Amino acid sequence: MTTTISHRPSIMNIEQSPRIGALRTAMLDEPRVVSIEQARITTRVYRDNPDEPVIVKKALALAAALREMEITIRPGELLVGNRTPTARAGVVSPEAGASWVDREIETLPTRPQDRFDVDQGTIDEFREHIYPFWTGVSLEDVIAERHGPRIKEISKVVKINQTDHAQGHICPDVDLWLRMGPAGLGAQAERLGEDASGEQRDFYRAVGIVMSGACDFLQRYAALARAQAAESPDRRARELTEVARVCQGLASRPAEGFHEALQSVWMLFVILHMESNASSFSPGRLDVILQPYLEDSRGNGLSDEAALELVECLWLKFNEIVYMRNASSAKYFAGFPIGFNICVGGQDVNGEDVVNDVSYLFLAAQSHLGMPQPNLSVRLHEGTSEELLTEAVRVVAKGSGMPQFFNDKSVVPALKAVGIAEHDARNYAVVGCVELTTQGNNLGWSDAAMFNLDKALELTLTGGVDLLTGERIGPDLGSLESYASYEELEASFAKMIDHYVDAMIAACEQVERAHMDVLPTAFLSAVIDDCLSTGRDVTAGGAVYNLSGIQMIQVASLADSLAALKKLVFEERRISPQTMMAALKADFQGYEVEQALMLNKAPKYGNDIAYVDELGAKWADYFAEKLRSYTNARGGRYHTGMYTVSAHVPMGQNVGASPDGRRAGTPLADGGLSPVYGRDMAGPTAVLKSVSAMDNTWTSNGGLLNLKFLPEFFDSETNIAKFVSFLRAFVDLEIPHVQFNVVRAEDLIAAKAHPDQYRSLTVRVAGYTAYFVELAGDLQDEIIARTTQEL
Repeated sequence: MTTTISHRPSIMNIEQSPRIGALRTAMLDEPRVVSIEQARITTRVYRDNPDEPVIVKKALALAAALREMEITIRPGELLVGNRTPTARAGVVSPEAGASWVDREIETLPTRPQDRFDVDQGTIDEFREHIYPFWTGVSLEDVIAERHGPRIKEISKVVKINQTDHAQGHICPDVDLWLRMGPAGLGAQAERLGEDASGEQRDFYRAVGIVMSGACDFLQRYAALARAQAAESPDRRARELTEVARVCQGLASRPAEGFHEALQSVWMLFVILHMESNASSFSPGRLDVILQPYLEDSRGNGLSDEAALELVECLWLKFNEIVYMRNASSAKYFAGFPIGFNICVGGQDVNGEDVVNDVSYLFLAAQSHLGMPQPNLSVRLHEGTSEELLTEAVRVVAKGSGMPQFFNDKSVVPALKAVGIAEHDARNYAVVGCVELTTQGNNLGWSDAAMFNLDKALELTLTGGVDLLTGERIGPDLGSLESYASYEELEASFAKMIDHYVDAMIAACEQVERAHMDVLPTAFLSAVIDDCLSTGRDVTAGGAVYNLSGIQMIQVASLADSLAALKKLVFEERRISPQTMMAALKADFQGYEVEQALMLNKAPKYGNDIAYVDELGAKWADYFAEKLRSYTNARGGRYHTGMYTVSAHVPMGQNVGASPDGRRAGTPLADGGLSPVYGRDMAGPTAVLKSVSAMDNTWTSNGGLLNLKFLPEFFDSETNIAKFVSFLRAFVDLEIPHVQFNVVRAEDLIAAKAHPDQYRSLTVRVAGYTAYFVELAGDLQDEIIARTTQEL
């Protein structure tokens, strides 16, 4: 391939093409609707093939959808493909979850969070022809039958995920896909299957079926492009002829050049989403992967302007797929966070910086578009150039909440600590929000469950009684009034955590085994090492690495509550145990003086105060150590993350008044490493120092720190330089992650009042960006209330 000089300075100065603005407007103008087209096909194929193994039935259903579903090419598109004819449709996958759709389908257009339009014809067809076939056999119903009562019993403390949809949260081997294409992977499966038997033979057969369907899918787009070209003006006809050439070529051979590589990448993710209607299939280190294709095309005359336009076409396509969750999950994952995470920068396996021209094309695309997808991440290390940092900060200043930043100095050791080989740890990627993974060889199951540490503390104080309902929902291990010392309280808290962790692990194992039985994924497995070589599906442990990630929520709120209990109740005795419990039960009504003491006279996490920071660190360590004693259903380790998505709002709704002075039902701290909003009063550097008290091994599944700055801060080159220095300090302190909202509170308040005037306003929720006006009111209020920082 041809090597060229760096074009980085000029790339960041390229203006957006008119085509991109028109495509963006057209996409955002489309209504979000429910689609059952693939559900119709899947139901028919399963009904017609009752005796085939599940993995083969699922492969046949995907191949049929690839050959039969309606396809479209929108005016002006240079990259094509989607899983529905319209953009941002909510796809029903009955093999994963049909019962929840039956319960909620009429309310999808009016529910508080993540709405979808649905017509009566769709409702009738689903109820009459689709839902009856899947009753009792979908993933959702299988898990409910096997372990449903126990999952419900622990739900106030533990949210078990992936119970009505496929797993997702994985980074495929994009480089392998580009080098082999579906035809090459299908041929390899055919060769490997010649001498296989039993389940291995079924696996290789299924891979062959889906790869054949993928080739036909590409050929269908080639044919549609040729047909449209025949009826289009000259310039558009030439573009469509090129689209046809690209798609036709990719159906039979590896990708050649930049345009083909981008189209191939997009088709990979369209088909992954058709096979598994889930979130967080992530491209990973796409700048490293695509740079050779860019160099090759530059040698054939591709300009930087044309390259950026193609990248921005890909960026738009990433916004065309959303995921339709049930109403409860929509609260925990609010704002359609589909999680196409792309990393730029960082080190290679030898520790050398990998930033290239594609890195800058991606930053320029984000600067122009400012849309929620892809979730752009920048890997930092001690050798990151000043040029990259400065350009990344300028993009942050645009206000889209991206890029977010990850720290190689923290992340690489954390991954090695959970058994990742050094060369894979250095080549880490990010999936979804902030979940850490390796590129193309890891099913991290990073969203297995969320553990509400604050509810566990509540039950420790009340003898297992829910403050919100008065019902006993947990074991009686004592109460605040019965503990003679703070140490006794901590001993009971440890036992409460143990009780719920044991129950959580049992539930997670049942969920994983149900996925093995009901939702094998032959297409995904073909692009995850070592599934093809071993003939084992990824859900059954075919990947090189098989982890399960659990989120501990929320350490900042927990640390503040424990600090108040230790200082005010047991050390200074300013509040008696009886008064504290009465205040919590009354939600501080009549106890405003005591609430003021809790809020103002106990130290708060996020201000570089060792007293409280060490309490948070102690219990994060306890929780992480507890998880290390378990092995998941695929034979891998459990490990921990510290991020919330948007769960800090609904999980806060499950927690009564807490000893930190927080009112019942109000949000917990956002993020996972972030302080409680409004309590970090010593500035952003103090926040970093508090966060640095958390060992990086506790965030091997991902950690999340949210900070907010005013747009005016970035008006001067001096302040941009200060921000670059702040990010250098972030690296030095070995903090795994940080992200920024750059927005005025008054703009958010105006957007809440007049949503039609602020349709394009994006904010950072947790590890993802969403349109502010598409968030429920309680989550909007929480984002408005976050502390604004200055350097």
